[in-house]
Amino acid sequence: MSRANSLPGLDKATVIPREEHGISRKDISEAALRVVYGLQNAGFAAFLVGGCVRDLLLGLHPKDFDVATDAHPEDVRRVFRRSRIIGRRFRIVHVRFGREIIEVTTFRGHHEQENRLREAPTREQSRQLDSAHSHTGMTLIDNVYGNIDEDAARRDFTVNALYYTTDGFKLLDFHNGLADLRERRLRVIGDAAGRYREDPVRMLRAVRFAAKLGFTLDSASEQPLRELGELVESASSARLFDELLKLLCGGHAEETFRLLRAHGLDRVLFCHPYADPAPAAEEAMTEAPEQKQAPAEKLVPLALRNSDRRIAEGLRVTPGFLLAALLWPPLRQRLQALDGPPNLMQLRERGEQTVLEQSQLTTIPRRISLVAQEIWELQLRLERRDRRSLRYCFDHHRFRAGYDFLLLREESGEDTGGMGQWWTTFQQVAEAEQTRMLEQMSARPKRRRRRGGRGGR
Repeated sequence: MSRANSLPGLDKATVIPREEHGISRKDISEAALRVVYGLQNAGFAAFLVGGCVRDLLLGLHPKDFDVATDAHPEDVRRVFRRSRIIGRRFRIVHVRFGREIIEVTTFRGHHEQENRLREAPTREQSRQLDSAHSHTGMTLIDNVYGNIDEDAARRDFTVNALYYTTDGFKLLDFHNGLADLRERRLRVIGDAAGRYREDPVRMLRAVRFAAKLGFTLDSASEQPLRELGELVESASSARLFDELLKLLCGGHAEETFRLLRAHGLDRVLFCHPYADPAPAAEEAMTEAPEQKQAPAEKLVPLALRNSDRRIAEGLRVTPGFLLAALLWPPLRQRLQALDGPPNLMQLRERGEQTVLEQSQLTTIPRRISLVAQEIWELQLRLERRDRRSLRYCFDHHRFRAGYDFLLLREESGEDTGGMGQWWTTFQQVAEAEQTRMLEQMSARPKRRRRRGGRGGR
């Protein structure tokens, strides 16, 4: 009898045989299978679990493969030479095969909220305590190990609590996750409010999975989101930035942003309260002019839609470009308060202020904020009508990003004096014609601008 067959808690699972779930071994990462077999050969039980199983069942190609086991982190470390233990809140093992990393977690168990900490645990507390919580119930240390059924109960959503075993290639379902998956339903395991308090970032994950998978949150999982949304602020700003990248760079950013706003979670992630979408055509006649959506507000969903399209086409998306779009509305407000169009120094100062304000909520690495600021500065230069500025822009290493941003501004309704079309033509013609266009542009009289005529920049 294999170790998996005698595993405590296994009797709590509904077993789905190979012919009823459709997962094929050829779609599974070879590295993940090597980890599973390696642990089994060492006398432990091991299963594929989580998002990789969910995505395989949906006919998708998982980006990552996770393994759950009854082996403790130190045991996993001894089995695989090229591995390392990471994490303080919950210790996991990364096993490396070339560029691929397989994440291995030990079955988690239930624990009482005995240890209460007022702040993040120190390294010494992380070593001494198996579990600890904050005063709000947020889990700070989570290294209590248990059986496979307890591990399934500790996972966030039912569709992420499906286990795949190489022993007969069966599927183990502890919480009717397969039925939810087939109904395209996202459901939190256990009491949703309590699970959100344990880890407030689960609320962001709920929105991300709903957008990514096209699933509908069940009412019990959806109802607490607006009420408990402020708890997200208790997570570290660095962790929130990592989650923000997942929300916006996964190919479903536009729908994710819509859901964040629908559930009031945008207010804990972004420094700017985004305006509601423009009213429908039949309602627009009754709307006062000041209630119409400003161009800078329209730019955000346009940029997110553009990034989704690029990802679908297999193209790269730059986080700095998305940050430039998301922070364009608050930057625009700052620039509108100036007396007349801004100069470069004023733009830089206001840009720094905007990034700093956002950094109070989510850490922004300098390498990303610099890209956003370069794109903003290029907006000022791309509209100038002198040969030197135009040539500088075209030779700038961020020209393409700045140009794309300029087109988004025009699409959102900002007046750039037709420079988007000018730059489009300029890139399409031969060098001699480019020289003529530069001379012709420089010879034109400068366009007079009223205050705010640059779209509030």
